[in-house]
Amino acid sequence: MTDAGPIDFSSLPRGELEAMLEAGGKVLESICVLGNTGDNVVGELLNDSATFYEWNHYPDGDVFDPRSNAQYYYHAHPKDERTGEHGHFHTFLRPKGMPPGIEPAAVPDFTAPEGENDALSHLVAISCDKQGDPIKLFTTNRWVTGEVWYKASDVIRMLSYFQIDHVRPSWAVNIWVTNMMILFRPQIRAMIGERDIVVDKWAAENDSADVYEDRALEVTTECPISIEDQIAAVRKALKRT
Repeated sequence: MTDAGPIDFSSLPRGELEAMLEAGGKVLESICVLGNTGDNVVGELLNDSATFYEWNHYPDGDVFDPRSNAQYYYHAHPKDERTGEHGHFHTFLRPKGMPPGIEPAAVPDFTAPEGENDALSHLVAISCDKQGDPIKLFTTNRWVTGEVWYKASDVIRMLSYFQIDHVRPSWAVNIWVTNMMILFRPQIRAMIGERDIVVDKWAAENDSADVYEDRALEVTTECPISIEDQIAAVRKALKRT
């Protein structure tokens, strides 16, 4: 596992910085409207659950946008596996929503799924604390989510196609997840790019028979985050451009 490292905000195009700032406003608005009723993005998804079960997907059946083919769910690992976090959101894109020309990576053990839209790609996970505040982003090895493996460059191309544009199960949470993916786009790009380097290095150093199914390699890259710090950095960079 490796940290994606710091982002040089001054090197980002002004148009991207402006999109990030707008996304930051929507993230804060989502937090505000939920907070007005004492809720947060995690609690909003768990409200109908009498008991919170580790490993279960929340909401049941995931959140899926049939127009964009974006998908996400929230879940938590056992307490001894989640120091500092309550759980995390996993985000995905399915093939019908991917940019033209993208195909699964040519890995040795690739097996095509039965359904034409089942070869989904994991994008990034968003880890949250007990208060529902995001604390870090991370990427994972293939076995963690059962995804189909795509080259990092292709996964990066998918990022701008992720959008959940409907009200169920929570409009505020859907807006939050969608715009978190924009606000932290530079970090997510860097992490995905580093992901493949980490996997290749692990395979070389550990003689893995199948590195993508190696249970010893779970989290491939991670990055601590702060919404307030990110917005402040974007505003500072915009003043310089």
